[in-house]
Amino acid sequence: MSEFILFAHRGASGYEPENTLSAFELALAMRAQWLELDVYAMDGELLVIHDDRLERTTNGTGFVMDKDLAYLRSLDAGKGQKIPLLREVFDLVGDRAGINIELKGPETAAPVSGLIAAAITEHRMTAEQFIVSSFNHQELLHFKTMNPEIRIGALVSGVPWRAARFAHKMGAYAVHAGMNIVNRRFVANVHRRGLRFFAYTVNTREDLKRMQGMGVDGVFTNYPDLISH
Repeated sequence: MSEFILFAHRGASGYEPENTLSAFELALAMRAQWLELDVYAMDGELLVIHDDRLERTTNGTGFVMDKDLAYLRSLDAGKGQKIPLLREVFDLVGDRAGINIELKGPETAAPVSGLIAAAITEHRMTAEQFIVSSFNHQELLHFKTMNPEIRIGALVSGVPWRAARFAHKMGAYAVHAGMNIVNRRFVANVHRRGLRFFAYTVNTREDLKRMQGMGVDGVFTNYPDLISH
């Protein structure tokens, strides 16, 4: 049986500002085996941020894609942290953990594929350290055609009608689903197709035990020390 995985959702975001280097560093200090983060492509760089607007997580205003990189990098993402670049996260992590990269912004597949390929070619990281996921399954398929050795995760929301079948057809490694739609039948369907099942976002021990009882293979959590505390 494969080991149960806790993904540090946007880093240790229950303790530090989400998707910042401090959140990722704390997650690593908590011995997280996997980090999860979100990316937008901007001015030749990949910016690590979740929302399409800036107000919730920074002191900026407006849409991410309406701004230039210099403005975005000048913002405070909490506790004096900058919005990091994906390559900075790679430099921080090295070989210490895996990274689940969620493609959030438009046209992210190609630059993410290129950055991963460079990290592997330079022997800083390995293919096994990556999972690339997205709700945008077309973008995910585009990534898979460019970098077929990297595992992909199909994100689903709402009622997952035939999600397992579609994920299997697209060559996914896993289905990622909100814990509110997880049930034993769905998990079993995913497992029958040889895929793994990861649930998000699980922040209490009660919910963790419930997800484990349904047979999921891992969870995304804001608290990487959820099992230990």
